[in-house]
Amino acid sequence: MTDRTHLVVGAGKMGGALLEGWISSKAIKPEQLIILDPSPGDAAKKAIAKGALHLIEADHNMSKVTYLLLAIKPQMFKKLAPSIAQELSKNCLVISILAGTSLASLQDVFKDKPIIRAMPNTPAAIGKGVTAYTKSETVTDVQTKETETLLSAGGTVYPVETEHLIDVVTAVSGSGPAYVFHMAEALEAAAIKIGLPEDLAPHFARQTIVGAAGLLEESELTASELRKNVTSPNGTTQAALDVLMGLDGLPTLMRDSVKAALRRAKELAET
Repeated sequence: MTDRTHLVVGAGKMGGALLEGWISSKAIKPEQLIILDPSPGDAAKKAIAKGALHLIEADHNMSKVTYLLLAIKPQMFKKLAPSIAQELSKNCLVISILAGTSLASLQDVFKDKPIIRAMPNTPAAIGKGVTAYTKSETVTDVQTKETETLLSAGGTVYPVETEHLIDVVTAVSGSGPAYVFHMAEALEAAAIKIGLPEDLAPHFARQTIVGAAGLLEESELTASELRKNVTSPNGTTQAALDVLMGLDGLPTLMRDSVKAALRRAKELAET
């Protein structure tokens, strides 16, 4: 019988995205998994159907777990984490992806257990995510390497020097997919407004963003250089960019948006 070595607490959108990445990449077998969530999402339900153990509350089944992925809502941490901590072995590595929840706060509950604080994003579900992490002093080199392997199943992984940068990454890439999805919504609505049929507008908006993202990924050019390549002087693209790049345009909106997300991350840390 395979030991249940990996525990996922909170298997909603982000926890589910990492679960999908793990299983699709075969980094983790479902038989190795315990999923603790009273209302698991679709990815978790698929993992449970394939052999993951489903728990409603913490119990002795978690005693042999060596890696915990903590993916609950930050507001639920103080209520749920203590009962989880008391069931874990001393050497269990805690990997937290909770926005705004500091290493110090995690250490207060999980005591002397090694802790990694990470911030992935939802494209991890298809191996296209990006994750930053920092760690407590008790995390070993072996645990660091294993964590990078787990997180790499969802995309690229970068260590960062300070916890402040985890909050910055949260505002940029953790929340970032929502910014892109909203841009798709806005482009679709604008297309309909100027006359593109409603059944076609979603396809043109979505594929424009998918194609541009693919080009950005495959090209060695910077985003700025790719933008300039599309823009003919005094042409249609330039007319649009004059609006987007104006005084109250996209750069200002994006800067204000990530600042708001960073501010909220810091507020969560104080609750």
